[in-house]
Amino acid sequence: MSTDSSKGGISKASPRFKARFTGAVYLLYFLTAILAQLLAGRGQTTYALAANLVSVAFYLTLTILFYYLFKPVSTIVSLLAAIVGLTGCLITVLNLFNLAAQVSPLLFFGPYCLLLGYLILRSTFLPRILGALMVLAGLGWLTFLILPAGSHMTRYIEGLGIVAEALLMLWLLTLGVKPERWSEQAAEVGEERTKLQ
Repeated sequence: MSTDSSKGGISKASPRFKARFTGAVYLLYFLTAILAQLLAGRGQTTYALAANLVSVAFYLTLTILFYYLFKPVSTIVSLLAAIVGLTGCLITVLNLFNLAAQVSPLLFFGPYCLLLGYLILRSTFLPRILGALMVLAGLGWLTFLILPAGSHMTRYIEGLGIVAEALLMLWLLTLGVKPERWSEQAAEVGEERTKLQ
């Protein structure tokens, strides 16, 4: 028997499968990003670079998955978030190879978290507390751009960002989304598009 996911890829998969698959990719991103930092700390720069590239690949995939997950909330905001996230991935890769001026990826990942937080707050299929935490995380990442080096606030802001993203990842991985609410919101967006046409 064929499944929805085999007919049309992730865009046609069930809401709960989309959410849990997104959570799994999120977890892989976390693990490879942590591994890259550990390797860099030990001076194993070649392996650290490879781990960083893998983590960016997972984040790029995650960005696309989030687009499909939150498309029922707002196609425009989901697309904007995807563009911002993908741009951040590109900047990260360029920085890794020193191919461009060292532009901080936080210029993109801060707004990306803000947009995701907004989408979660507007959704009916995820807890709003997750959205509020992601908004705070986005604001926190952006404050790094103005904080002096070595500020005592750095560890708290990093902690908030990590907690917000980890909670979202764990929620998606274990509980997913409420499929009936996701489908209802998707149907509402479909009706709005029909009216506009």
